[in-house]
Formats: sequence, C-alpha cells, structure tokens
Amino acid sequence: MTHYSQAEVVFRNEISALQRTLGNLQPAFDAAVEMILAAKGKVVVTGVGKSGIIAHKIAATLASTGTPAVFLNAAEGLHGDLGFVGKEDVVLMLSNSAETEELYRLLPSIKHIGARLIGIFGNSTTKLARHCDCLLDASIEAEACPLRLAPMTSTTVALVIGDALAAALMKARGFTREEFAVFHPGGALGRRLLFKVSEAMVSGLQLPIVSPDCSLREAVVEMDRCNIGVVVAVTPGKQVAGLLSEGDLRRLFLREVSMSSPLAEVMTKTPLVVDETAALGEALAVMEKSGRKVYVLPVVDSSGKLVGALRMHDIVGN
Repeated sequence: MTHYSQAEVVFRNEISALQRTLGNLQPAFDAAVEMILAAKGKVVVTGVGKSGIIAHKIAATLASTGTPAVFLNAAEGLHGDLGFVGKEDVVLMLSNSAETEELYRLLPSIKHIGARLIGIFGNSTTKLARHCDCLLDASIEAEACPLRLAPMTSTTVALVIGDALAAALMKARGFTREEFAVFHPGGALGRRLLFKVSEAMVSGLQLPIVSPDCSLREAVVEMDRCNIGVVVAVTPGKQVAGLLSEGDLRRLFLREVSMSSPLAEVMTKTPLVVDETAALGEALAVMEKSGRKVYVLPVVDSSGKLVGALRMHDIVGN
C-alpha cells in the first residue's frame, strides 16, 4: 500500500461523511441560522481538545464575516470566563461524543444566564444533546484515522458545518465585500477597498516631473533620480501633458531614437490617470483593463493637476 493509497482512504472517508451529514442537516440547520439571526447578542463557540481548535476557527470565521462571535475555552469557562456569556447570546457547542465533562458542567450556568444553546454533536442521545435548543447532527460512521481513534473525520464534519453556518448567515444578512474589507483592513482586499490613492501614492520630491519641452536625455535623468519607472511631463499649470515609462524608453532605444530628441515627440501624450480620491481597487482596475502594460499611473486632483504617481506595487505589494 502506497502513501497515496492512505490519502485516498482519508479523502473518501471524509467526503462520504460530509455527504451523509448534508443529508441529515435539515430542518435543524435552518433553525440554527434563524436562532443566530434573531439573537441580539453574540455567538459564543466552545469545545475541548480538537473540537476546541475547530470551535476557535468557527468563531473566527463568524466574527470576520459579520456575525459577532468569540471562542470560549470550556475549561476556563468553569473558572470565570463564562462571565462574558450574556442572556442575548447563543452558545454553540462542539463535541463528537456529546459527553464532554467540561461542556456538561457549563450547562447549569448557561441555562441560568438564559442564553440559547446549539450543539454540533456526533451523538444526539446524551444528556448534553437533550439540553440543546437546536442540535446539528455531526455523527460519523468512523474516523479516517488508521486506528479509528484520532479525530479526523469528526473534526472535518464539524468544521464544514461551521463554515456552512457562516456562509448562510452572510447570505441572510447581505454581507458585502466592503463590509468584509472593514473587518480585514490588513488584507489585500481591505487595502484595495478602504485605502485611497492619495494614501499610497508617491508625491513631493519623489515625483519625477519634467517639461514636455525638455530633451529625452533630461527626461531620463529625472526618471533615474526618482526611480519609480516613469517620468511625467506637465504644463506650467501642472496639468499632465504626457508620460514616458521605462518600457517606452526601451522601445525608443531599439528604434535608435536620439537622446537629444524633444520629449514631446516621443512621450505618450494621453496617459491614463487616476483621481487622488479613488480607492486603490479602482486604480488597479484602470491598470488591468487598459489593454496596455501599465504599472504606474499619474495621480491628479479634482482640477486635473498632477499631485502624485501610483505604482502597482503600492497597491499589491503591501
């Protein structure tokens, strides 16, 4: 038996378990989603051991997709952390056995507080399961572990149920890309949607500016000074008159154009520009849909005056 053969066993086991789980979810799944939507508080996700690790991930996914959620270490919950559970909250418990001692010992306090309880359990016949307001069937026939001992299939099933809850809640709430960006300001999407061109552009002394009346040589000297890949030609009123990129320069050299040639004769006279108030994502769309290889855009203000330059690196490189 090859190593890959064992991989096939695991994949088939877990895929089969997920298909079986999908067939067993209704009507409890809809009830769980409606319970969370109706809650005025947060979702407190808890578990122990491997189930605790999955619970932590589910809480993080819910929180980042529009459903306020926190992870509760069940053991710590028995020693004070249960204090952040409120009566308007929903507690989401994870346990394959549905007999986890720490979870069972949380029940009296949860009931006293008045929080609703959803279980993602592999066993629906235990005392813990019977105390749930809603029970999601996460039972499996066997773990994918060769010894049938280590949690593998059971944790996959619980994880996917959690992902399904998060997805259904996103859909029900009409959660948008813009809202996702607000919760992920450090990510690429958040940066592109939340940051403005003016916050990322090159400006001031770093901005390579020349007159269109200068020579190609003078333009190259200015391009080299700032080293952002272009030089921008502007009128006395700071309006963009043209642009010369490093790519343009290579093509001019191939044509053996004289370095004393006027810049106005060889520059791109109608370069793409972007407004300083545009989102970085809008600027990226201009670069990618232009039909050209555009890596730097001149940035203009509301009157069309040059105020900076935006590199593709400034959008995707951070």
